[in-house]
Amino acid sequence: MLNAQWLETFTVLSETGHFTRAADRLGMTQPGVSQHLRKLEAQLGQPLISRHGKGFELTSAGEAVAAMGLARRAEERALREGLRADDPEAGEVVVACSGSFALLLHPVLLARMRGAPRLVLRLIATPQEDIPAGLLEGRFDLGVLGHAPTHPRLDAQRIGREELCLVLPAEAPETPLRLADLDARGFIGHPDGFGHADELLAANFPEEFAGADRLRLRAFVNQIGQICAPVAEGIGYTLLPRSGVDAFPAREKLCVAPLPRRCHHELWLAGRRGREMPARFTSVAQDIRAVAARLDAD
Repeated sequence: MLNAQWLETFTVLSETGHFTRAADRLGMTQPGVSQHLRKLEAQLGQPLISRHGKGFELTSAGEAVAAMGLARRAEERALREGLRADDPEAGEVVVACSGSFALLLHPVLLARMRGAPRLVLRLIATPQEDIPAGLLEGRFDLGVLGHAPTHPRLDAQRIGREELCLVLPAEAPETPLRLADLDARGFIGHPDGFGHADELLAANFPEEFAGADRLRLRAFVNQIGQICAPVAEGIGYTLLPRSGVDAFPAREKLCVAPLPRRCHHELWLAGRRGREMPARFTSVAQDIRAVAARLDAD
């Protein structure tokens, strides 16, 4: 690697075309400029100038080295300017969260991107257990978790909570529910649905509920955005976080059953501990907090 100081001295020499003027600009002595030139030529193994009396011309190698010196100077200037200008509307942000939360967050992030053409946002819907590792490995910048992380290199702030909902067709009667009524409809299962059942149905039907594996399955859907579709058509019931219900396009075709014992999942915004938050992270974090607050208010 070329010595940066020698290269800058030679670049100034090539710009001024004069040893004395180069020395004045650099705050050096003329012999010091000559010494840097000799050391750079020795490092490269070929002459960079051709002397003519008191003047000189750049050799072909000297022209190439001078061009590289100017390019490196421009790169350093751009780097310094980039570090000083922490633009909230430029750069990349990678956010990881549950699939249901992603459905509600995505339109908000799209609105931000429309006004920020240099902002790159990657929204990753992933299982909760994968988010802490992704944050630690640098694959994710921000993560939305359902609990406070325990790893010492992660930091998080509680940003709200969302209700775990029993979802029925909009025309479902408002009579007190029995587990037998739900079984008659049939369960629209999904990857997280059985865990939701063991939490919400066990809390509200303790006498009748015998475990999620005993529920009558009507259908199974693996796409988060389509889980509510059968319910909207009057087929079965399902269990989802509030975000998955509110993000469904035909929300008016669904109703959330009132239950005596409501269950909520906490929401935590996590990142690597001690990492300085660029302005773009802060602006996206504000969007995440706004969505979480909307869920918490429901």
